[in-house]
Amino acid sequence: MAGYGKPRILGRVIVLILLIIVLVLGGVVWFDYLGVIDAKAYLSPAYRLLGFAPRTQQNLPPDEAISLDGERLAVRLEALELRSLEQDKREETIVRREGEIEQMAQELEERQKAIDEREKSFNVKVEQFENRRVNVEQNARYLTGMPPEKAVGIIAAMDDQDAIDVFRMTEEIAKQEGKASIVSYWLSLLPSQRSAELQRKMAGKPRTLN
Repeated sequence: MAGYGKPRILGRVIVLILLIIVLVLGGVVWFDYLGVIDAKAYLSPAYRLLGFAPRTQQNLPPDEAISLDGERLAVRLEALELRSLEQDKREETIVRREGEIEQMAQELEERQKAIDEREKSFNVKVEQFENRRVNVEQNARYLTGMPPEKAVGIIAAMDDQDAIDVFRMTEEIAKQEGKASIVSYWLSLLPSQRSAELQRKMAGKPRTLN
């Protein structure tokens, strides 16, 4: 009974081995047909033994041959081109921003120049005002110290605004020193028409030196 079982098992093993070989050969033929592998050099004798014409490798023209290195190079070149385009865009953005910053800096510089000019002009006016005030004060003290008739003669020859400035400075000095102002007496000694004109202008203008 045991001897009868061994031939059956051995037969099954042989059949399985043959089946595996057939499957392997069939798979090789099929993959070769699909182009997954190139087994034509090994399968040609089998094709001839079975009476089939062996399959041959189709040769592509040189200009149609697929080059893996060429494809990689093309991909790299494309990546470099994209990177170059991005870099160009960044450079354009940087140049545009630099232009905007330069324009803003120029505008700020022009504004600063305008401010400096206004400040300079203001300082000049302040200096002129202070100098004029000093001169008017000196004239007022000088006229106050001389006889009224002589002082009125000098005042009568002055421009209206200069005369008004002297009158106001004289009143300011008298107020600071706690004395009576001589302006009203000077006005009484002036010709009536000139005196009235000066008093009218003094009443209509602010009490500041022009």
